[in-house]
Formats: sequence, C-alpha cells, structure tokens
Amino acid sequence: MSEDHYAKLEYRKLIKWDDRLRREWPFLDEVLTSAPSRSVLDLGSGTGEHARLLAAHGFEVLGIDSSPSMIEKAAASAGDGARFVLGDMRDLGSVTRERFGAAICLGNALPHLRGEDDLRRFASGLREVLLAGAPVVIQIINYDRIEAKRERALPLSFLADPDDPDASIIFLRAMELLPDRRIIFMPATLRMRTDREPPIELVSSRRVEIRGWRRDELEQVLRDAGFNAIEIWGSYQKAPFEAEESRDVIVVAR
Repeated sequence: MSEDHYAKLEYRKLIKWDDRLRREWPFLDEVLTSAPSRSVLDLGSGTGEHARLLAAHGFEVLGIDSSPSMIEKAAASAGDGARFVLGDMRDLGSVTRERFGAAICLGNALPHLRGEDDLRRFASGLREVLLAGAPVVIQIINYDRIEAKRERALPLSFLADPDDPDASIIFLRAMELLPDRRIIFMPATLRMRTDREPPIELVSSRRVEIRGWRRDELEQVLRDAGFNAIEIWGSYQKAPFEAEESRDVIVVAR
C-alpha cells in the first residue's frame, strides 16, 4: 500500500459537500436509474460522502480507497447501505468478489494512478466486476484546460472554521506541471484571522505526484477494456466538453 498522503488533511471539512452533492445528484440519479442492479462500487471513496448519498437513495454501496485514514473516517459514519474497505483500485479482483450494477469514480482519485499500465489495470478490472450494461461515471479535473492555460492552482475554497468562529479555512490546491503530463499536486489548508498578525497561518500541506489524464486517453483505455458506449460531458449539467474551457471531464461508459 502506498503512503497515506491525506492522513493529516481534513478533507471532509474542506469541501462544501451539501452544495456539491446537490449539484451532482440529478446527473447521478439519471445515469443510475438505468443500472441493472442497485449495487454501486464507489472507487476512491474518500470520507464517504458520495457513498452515503447513494445509500440514502436506496443503493447498496461498497466504497474502496487506498487511504487508511479516509477509510477509517468513512466507516465511522457509514450508516445503512454503505460499506468501506481498504484496497487498490488497480486490483479490484483481489478487493471484492461481488458484481455491481454501477460504479462511480469522482473527484481527483483517478489521477493518482500515474502509469498507463495502472490505468489499463483499473479499466479492465472494473469491467470484470460489473454486470452487463452497468454504467460507470468517471469525473476528473480537465487537465487539457490546465495545460493549455498553464494554470497553477484550482479555485480557492473559503469555509467556516469549525474550531474557531472568528476564523476561516482556505483550501488551496496548487500545482506544478512537469513533463510527460506529470503534476506535483500540493493541497494545503490555511487558517485566516484578520484580527491577527500574521493573518494567515499554514495548518497543513502535502506534496503528491499525480498524472493529468486527458479526455482522449480515458476514452481509449475504456474502449480497450470493453466499454463500447461512451458519453463525455464538460459538466454535470451536460454541457458539451470543450478541451480548453471545460472545468471537468465527465465520462459515462457502459
């Protein structure tokens, strides 16, 4: 198992989850309605927000993540219909023997697979654990846009500090673009109090090397693994994908 890069990152507190899930749910609901069963595999499940959302809508969800700290936090509030296991999504056959009616892989999980062989193992293993006709939803940041515009960071997030009502938390995700589509991803948590000097302190920071997978690479690997029906969107509102403008790449494959 690889190093747990996110052990000290309070990921659950750094995303406006209510807003995010409200924005994503209509799209997920539409896709999952056609699933051949109500069992869903959540890959890179993190602290379990998507799994719990699906469970609340009547799905049986298995969340898989390679981060022990993420699995621990997710399992602590699993609730009915959601289970979480520690595992490597490149080797799904060794993690579960179940067959699923759908799968999701959302957020920045897939770029942690850095090699082409890693991505192919993921896709072929996914094909094996899904029922015939099962939909897969994959969402990642649009790295075509990031490279074209030479962007150095994702938009900042400002959140209330649960430990200090007079402070705000800033979630910074800086990036350095390297050759061969490698990216140094540097998530950092800052605490801001305007009545103090200095007004901003660094709470935590990590350095993680990831791979900026492109839309055409994802599509080709999925087709090679046997997913023949593939749709690609630029947003959860089904905006057409535009390589240099869309913020996201959202793939639905069957």
